[in-house]
Amino acid sequence: MNKEKLLERYPIGSKIRLISMDDPYAVPAGTLGTVEGVDDIGDILVSWENGSSLSVIPGVDRFERV
Repeated sequence: MNKEKLLERYPIGSKIRLISMDDPYAVPAGTLGTVEGVDDIGDILVSWENGSSLSVIPGVDRFERV
């Protein structure tokens, strides 16, 4: 999915909830975050409520808009 489509689906300021992430530094499942943007490779930049700023990768990580 391209950057513009991702921003339509996950606009800046929208809230997401992490379901799962394949990363050794993953935030815990169920953590809420605020979308800060989408980078040029399609990763969604997130400011997580636990203080992390780890991005999510559509198609790899599982998350939902809330």
